Order: sequence, then C-alpha cells, then structure tokens
Amino acid sequence: MPRLMAFVIVGLGNPGKEYEKTRHNAGRMVVERLASDEDFPEFVYNKKADALVSEGKIDKEKVTLVLPETYMNKSGKAVATFIKSAKAAKNMLVIQDELDMPLGALKMVFGRNSGGHKGVESVMRAIKTKDFARLRIGISGAGKKNQAKKPNGQEKVAKYVVGKFTPADARALTTSLAKASEVVTLYVRDGMEKATMKANTR
Repeated sequence: MPRLMAFVIVGLGNPGKEYEKTRHNAGRMVVERLASDEDFPEFVYNKKADALVSEGKIDKEKVTLVLPETYMNKSGKAVATFIKSAKAAKNMLVIQDELDMPLGALKMVFGRNSGGHKGVESVMRAIKTKDFARLRIGISGAGKKNQAKKPNGQEKVAKYVVGKFTPADARALTTSLAKASEVVTLYVRDGMEKATMKANTR
C-alpha cells in the first residue's frame, strides 16, 4: 500500500562557504550526495523554512530533502515547517555528524535521546518528539579497536567539529558519504530495518 506522506530527509550542518566540508557538516554533505546520486532538482531557498529544499522521488516515494540555512543549534525551525505531527515525524530521517564514532562508521537509530548534539536537540524541541529516525555519521579519528579517538576538552572539541576534513580523510569520507547515500535510499525504499542492517554493518 503506498504511503500518503512524503519522506523528509534533513541534513544537519551550518550554512555558508566557511563551513563547507567541515566535520560538523557531515549530515548536510550526505544529503547533497544523495541529491546527486538520485538526480534530484537543484536546491531552492524556502524563505518560510529558512532552508534549502529539493523535492523528488526515490523509486515511487515522494521525498523532500531539507538543508537548514540556520546555524546548527537552530535547526528545528526548518524541520518544524515540514513536520507538523508526531505521525509525520515517523517519516523523517535526520542525518547528523557523530563525534563518538570514527570516520567511516555509520549508525541508524530511532527514538533515542540527542546524545548532546545541539542540532538534534533543536529538532526534538521544535517538533516535540524524539520518535524519528537518525543516521549518525562518524567524524572522529580511529583509535584502538576502531573506537573513536576524539579530542579532549570543550574548546578542542568545538574547534575540531568546525574544522575541515583533511586530505588524509578523503578516501574514508568519500566511502562514508557513498554508503550513507545508499542507506537513505534503502530507508525510503525498504524501511528502517534494512537500512539499519546496511548502516550498522562494517
């Protein structure tokens, strides 16, 4: 039976040239990659949402791609324009950077707490529910046993997340974005379970 509601896919990040290709923009980068992979039309600025928006289809499912043009901690404003109910939230996937996972690792979750991510917190506050899917994109270095090797101290963390991916990160980043794009397509086409299996398998 076809779904009546469109899927909403949100890529979290900060707007503007200075934040392009920074670690905190990994979610945004995934949505840009998805738009390219699935031949979506160019993003157009939506004034009401204060977001860049592109509407298209994955298979036969209607999909709205959203890139908030607010700073990360105000991401909820854009999302609330498209998600008006808890039911609609169940058809939303938010893509975020994740400091607690190494670059190359992906993880799908549903209905979890924000984990301290300011963009996710803003979305949860704005739509008054945490019952939506999230795809977490690892951005840290890899330590022992492929655990995240992240910087210590608030100041270092803040500097790290808005720092750009390095040339050494390039291969792992390209692979991660490509896989994440596939995961989103699976989520729309086949549902949460198959997308989770794909994302959480290394």
